[in-house]
Amino acid sequence: MRVFAGIVAVVASLFAVPAAAQVQAPVAPRAAPPLVTDKENLWLLDLSTGGRVTIWLRPDVAPKMVERIKTLTRQHFYDGLLFHRVIDGFMAQGGDPKGDGTGGSELPNVPSEFNYLPHVRGSVSAARADDPNSANSQFFIVFQPRLALDKKYTVFGRVIDGMQYVDPIERGEPPANPSRIVHAYIAADNPPPFQPLPVAAPAAGLGAPVTLPGAAVAAPKPAVRTPAPAARKAAPKRQ
Repeated sequence: MRVFAGIVAVVASLFAVPAAAQVQAPVAPRAAPPLVTDKENLWLLDLSTGGRVTIWLRPDVAPKMVERIKTLTRQHFYDGLLFHRVIDGFMAQGGDPKGDGTGGSELPNVPSEFNYLPHVRGSVSAARADDPNSANSQFFIVFQPRLALDKKYTVFGRVIDGMQYVDPIERGEPPANPSRIVHAYIAADNPPPFQPLPVAAPAAGLGAPVTLPGAAVAAPKPAVRTPAPAARKAAPKRQ
């Protein structure tokens, strides 16, 4: 009987080990996103295309990038910056003070916060260079889904109003006549209502140039073409 009892104990232990191995630590629940009415997490971009864009920020999935956006916005960093790289059917990229894709703020780079949010129409994501931890101030707004970018770039927000002002952003790499961020605000800071840019008055006609007797007319100098900028950084690749 003792031998039989020992065999039973050994067999029971063999079945018990896999069962114990299957026990896993509980998965931490996802943090709740902020309400879409939470003004502290609404980023407002007044664009030169004629209206205000409202972006719902997601500190629940990208707290460091959202904090960077808020900090720079409250420093008026984004006011006047242009969209320097705009690809039809893909995205509009901006947030570079140099205007050529190589610049950023003076603050340290933001580490990657890749998350489950997809790159769909209206998604707002952090632009970066090849280093996953090189996001800084640049961002891009997605025109059409680009799911190949998921978990490779940090999605930190979504356009919830004003996409009709994103769609007409001037295309080009760079655009010939780039669209701009006129002002950027955090809604909690009680910004003024959107104010359209004043329409520039046409220059008054000056008539034909006057040439004094005996004076030679100087020939116009040819335009000097500047060399193309170096390879751009912080640019999402087409995928």
